[in-house]
Amino acid sequence: MTNAWLRGSRLLALSVGLLIAIGLLAGLNGSGYAQTPKKTDKTKKPAPPTKLEPSKAVAFAPSTAPAATEESVKSINDLLAKAWQENKLEPSALCTDYEFIRRVSLDIIGRIATPEEIDRFTKDPPQTRRALLISRLLGEEGSKELREKYRTEYANNWSHLWTTWLLTRTGNPIYREQMQVALEDEFEKDTMSYKEMVFKLLTATGKTNENGMVNYILSHLGEVVPAAKQGEEGQFEMVPVTARTTRLFLGFQTQCTQCHDHPFNPEWKQSHFWGVNAFFRQIEREGTPFPPNQRMKMGAAVLTLRDSEKFNKDGVVYFEKRNGVILPTKSTFLTGVKMPSDSKLSRREFLANVITNEEQFAKAYVNRMWGHFFGRGMNENPPVDDFGEHNKVVHPEMLDKLAKDFSGTGRYDPKNLIRWICSSRAYNLSVVATASNKAAEAEPFFSRMLLKAMSPEQLFESLMVATAGGESKDARKAKRERWMNLLTANFGDDEGNEVTFNGTVVQALLLMNGQDINEAVMSPNGTPIKAMRRGSPRAIMDEVYLAALNRRAYQAEYTQLWVGTAEYPAKLKMRRVDKDPVHPWQDLFWALLNSNEFILNH
Repeated sequence: MTNAWLRGSRLLALSVGLLIAIGLLAGLNGSGYAQTPKKTDKTKKPAPPTKLEPSKAVAFAPSTAPAATEESVKSINDLLAKAWQENKLEPSALCTDYEFIRRVSLDIIGRIATPEEIDRFTKDPPQTRRALLISRLLGEEGSKELREKYRTEYANNWSHLWTTWLLTRTGNPIYREQMQVALEDEFEKDTMSYKEMVFKLLTATGKTNENGMVNYILSHLGEVVPAAKQGEEGQFEMVPVTARTTRLFLGFQTQCTQCHDHPFNPEWKQSHFWGVNAFFRQIEREGTPFPPNQRMKMGAAVLTLRDSEKFNKDGVVYFEKRNGVILPTKSTFLTGVKMPSDSKLSRREFLANVITNEEQFAKAYVNRMWGHFFGRGMNENPPVDDFGEHNKVVHPEMLDKLAKDFSGTGRYDPKNLIRWICSSRAYNLSVVATASNKAAEAEPFFSRMLLKAMSPEQLFESLMVATAGGESKDARKAKRERWMNLLTANFGDDEGNEVTFNGTVVQALLLMNGQDINEAVMSPNGTPIKAMRRGSPRAIMDEVYLAALNRRAYQAEYTQLWVGTAEYPAKLKMRRVDKDPVHPWQDLFWALLNSNEFILNH
C-alpha cells in the first residue's frame, strides 16, 4: 500500500471522530451552524482572539457609489422594517464582520475570502468597511491591479451563473464554455446593461464558435418538424425556448399552457403560449450536433443560427385544444401586442424589444437577484421565477421600487442592484433566529438571513481558495470539470436551478474520499504547512480557521484541541509511526473542509 493511500485512509477514519467529538467545534444551533460559544471557559488557556463584531454604524454608501444608492437602500430598509413591525417580527442581530466578508464574497465573486482579504477588510474603518468591501468586490475600489482582479472574478462568477440558468448544467460542455465566454465579455464591461445582454441573447445569429450567445436558442429548439411541413410550420417546434424565455426574463412559468389554459392564472391562455412561440418559428439551424456518445471523441459540431423567411412565412402557428379543436394564432405577446405586418424588424427582434421594455422584465430580474442573495424570492413561495395569482408577491411596493430604480437610475447595471441589496440591513443580518422569526412562515419577511447551500461552483472555487491551490490555468480548468461532473452527477440538477445539498453524509464522504482534496491538504505548498510558519499553536490554528471558515478559532475550540502537549493537540493525536508535526494541522484543516460551516453559505 502506498503512503498516499494510508494517509487517505487515516484521514477518512479520523474525520468522523473529529466531526462527532468536537461538533465543529463550538455549540451548534438547530441549523448546524457553529455559533460563538458562551464565555463559560474558566481555564487558563491563551486569551481568545479579538472577535470582530458587527459595525456599530454601517455606512452603506461609499463615495464611489452612485447617488441613488442611499435612497434605494433606505427604501429597502424602511419597507422591510414596516413589514417586521406589522407581523410582530424581531429581526436578528447584525452578523459579524467575519460572517459578512464570507457571505458577500461567496455571493458576489463565487468563493470564500482569503486570509489576506480578511486582513485588508479588518484594517478598513469599522463604519465603512462593509461598503468598501462591496465596492472592492465589484471591481470599483482599490488599486488598478486590485480592481482588475475583482472585475475578472465578478465577471467569471456571474457568467457561470447565467450559463447555468440559460443552458442548465447538462449538455455539451463546449457549447457551455462558448456561452460562458460570451457572457463574461458582457459582465466585464464598465457600461454593462442587463437589458442589452438579454436583447443579444434573443436576437443572436451566427456560428457557435464565433458568437457564443447563439447557444441559448440552439440549446432549446425542441422537436424537429417533419420536412414536408417545415415550409409552413418552421424547422423546429421551438417549445422549450418559448417556455424558458418567459420564465427566465419575465418570471412567468407558461410551460403548462402549451397544452391548456393555466389552471391558477385564468388570464394565461393556451393561445398566449403559441403566440409567443410564433416569434421563434423562422429560426434556422445549419449543422447537426454530435450525438452524446461521440462528444468525447469529436467535441462539438459548429452550428449556425439564423432567421429565414423560407420558414413559416405567413406567421401562423396552429395549436390543439383539449377537446380536439385546432386553432390558429399569429405572433402575439402575452399582453396581446401583435407584430405589425409592415414591421422592418425580424420576429425575434420585435419580441426582444417587447420583452425588454415590459414592466415585468425589471421585476423578474430584481426577484432573481434577490433570491440569489437571500435564498428565496419576494413571493409567497421561494422560487424566483414563478409570478402569478398562485404565488403573489409579499413585498409588491419594494419590488416595484427596486425595479424602477434598476431600470432608471440604475441603468440596468447589475452592479447597482447588487450594491443596494448587499448594503441593506436585511442582508447584513445574522442567520441566528429570534424567538419571533424562527418559524418558516417568517421567511418571506427577511428578518434574518437564511442558510444557503453552496452551489457546486462555489464549493469548488472555495476549496481551491482554502487549500491555496496553485495550479496552472489549464490544470485548474481540468480539475473543475472533474468536480462539476462528480457533484452534479451525485446531487442532480433541476432544469438549471441551483443544485441544493445540505451538508449530508453523502457529500462529506465524497469530499473526504476525493484524491484532489487529500493531495491539496497534504501539499508541501498547502495551507497547513504555510500556517505552521506562524509559530505558536494559537496562531497556526487561527490561520487554518481563517483559510477554511473565514474566521479565527473560538476559545472553546482552541481549548478542546490544544491541551498543552508538546507536539500534538491531544484531540487530534493518533497512533502513528511518524512524528511529523504538520499532520495534526492537516487533519484539522481537512475536518473543517468537511464541516457544515464550510459547506453552507451563512
